[in-house]
Amino acid sequence: MLDLKKFGVTMWEEEKIISFRHKLLTWYDENKRDLPWRRSQDPYYIWVSEIMLQQTRVDTVIPYYERFLDCFPTVEALATAPEERLLKAWEGLGYYSRVRNMQVAAQQIMTKFGGQFPTTYEGIASLKGIGPYTAGAIASIAFGLAEPAVDGNVMRVLARLFEVDHDIGIPSNRKIFQAMMEILIDPERPGDFNQALMDLGSDIESPVNPRPEDSPVKEFSAAFLHGTMDRYPIKAPKKKPVPIYLKALVVKNDKGEFLLEKNESEKLLAGFWHFPLIEVEEFSQEEEQLNLFAQVTEESAVLGPTPQESFEQDYDIEVNWLDQTFDQVKHVFSHRKWHIQILAGQVTETQQFPDREILWLAPEEFQDYPLAKPQQKIWQTYKKVSLESRWDK
Repeated sequence: MLDLKKFGVTMWEEEKIISFRHKLLTWYDENKRDLPWRRSQDPYYIWVSEIMLQQTRVDTVIPYYERFLDCFPTVEALATAPEERLLKAWEGLGYYSRVRNMQVAAQQIMTKFGGQFPTTYEGIASLKGIGPYTAGAIASIAFGLAEPAVDGNVMRVLARLFEVDHDIGIPSNRKIFQAMMEILIDPERPGDFNQALMDLGSDIESPVNPRPEDSPVKEFSAAFLHGTMDRYPIKAPKKKPVPIYLKALVVKNDKGEFLLEKNESEKLLAGFWHFPLIEVEEFSQEEEQLNLFAQVTEESAVLGPTPQESFEQDYDIEVNWLDQTFDQVKHVFSHRKWHIQILAGQVTETQQFPDREILWLAPEEFQDYPLAKPQQKIWQTYKKVSLESRWDK
């Protein structure tokens, strides 16, 4: 076991730990949130909820969770689902590697565990996309195993309880909080104990505007007692996301259909359908201020083809580009920020693309294809301008 004193952490005596557990669980019994995944001990349901809750707010997750289980009620249904149906069910939640990993894990369950969800921590942790936190959450909640579930909320609470002088954002420091939880966790109600700390950390002990005076365990909190709440947890500020500049080509034919292409790369948003995107180095100051896309000039000829020209060459298509401006679309991923300018155009001849995953789709057909959040934003921005100007009929 990790020697916590080497990290400046002195744990409580057993009597105090027992008292802490009692206070925390009594509060949880009286105040726990009524969430759909808490109405079941089915490990599959708990797994789905835990994966969805990564990087996503509870109120956002609830409708997705219910729809997802309607679509894929069993591990087998998830394991055998077509990719497009899977991505469509996850559309808008982001971090799409989560659902792809879930399907791989479901296939592992079918092949390696005979279709039965593994019942040990080691078995659960062996599944694709399941790290120590998720494995601990499933093991404790579904199977009553005394396994800690250490996420950001839990580390925040522990950092304040014991004034832990280690950055919770550094992955290697997680082992400190894991060792603390192995001592603190209630062996009789480990799932409730883990969830109680999560609830406490997401509300009363939230990262901004905490209410330590309302905490059921404030008498145990060194930071509260010493007036150091503003110091803990220690966490270095996040790096700013890298800006990425893109031109979105929204092209319509004479039937009112739009050109969309499937992203077949292994990179970000693979498997989703999208309006064609062309990355550029940056937007000019004029474009930033007016959101205009310059037409071909002598200068652009020297610098190379414009995005419109590149698009027409790449797709072997002729487009009548519209002189129309749109608000810039922005979307933040975890490590990058997309800045998107829309270029709208129309074609008189609907060309087919037999060698590429490209379709002409009417707007009412969009619901049948997975479109990631940036594409949804592009469409809403385009549609808003087209309705206001009435040029797109």
